[in-house]
Amino acid sequence: MQKKLYKSHVDRKVCGVCGGIAEYINIDPTVVRLLWVLFAFTGAGILAYIVAALVMPD
Repeated sequence: MQKKLYKSHVDRKVCGVCGGIAEYINIDPTVVRLLWVLFAFTGAGILAYIVAALVMPD
């Protein structure tokens, strides 16, 4: 069975994007959030988060 990427309903801080990615790859959501913060300092991370929040299904 193929896994699908969805926003998290369990581990949701802002939009559930990081929690959904963490559930998809089976790691701690805190690790994904920390990596996303580091990515956000490049400038593209904030835009990528907004796009992911709009594109990922609930």
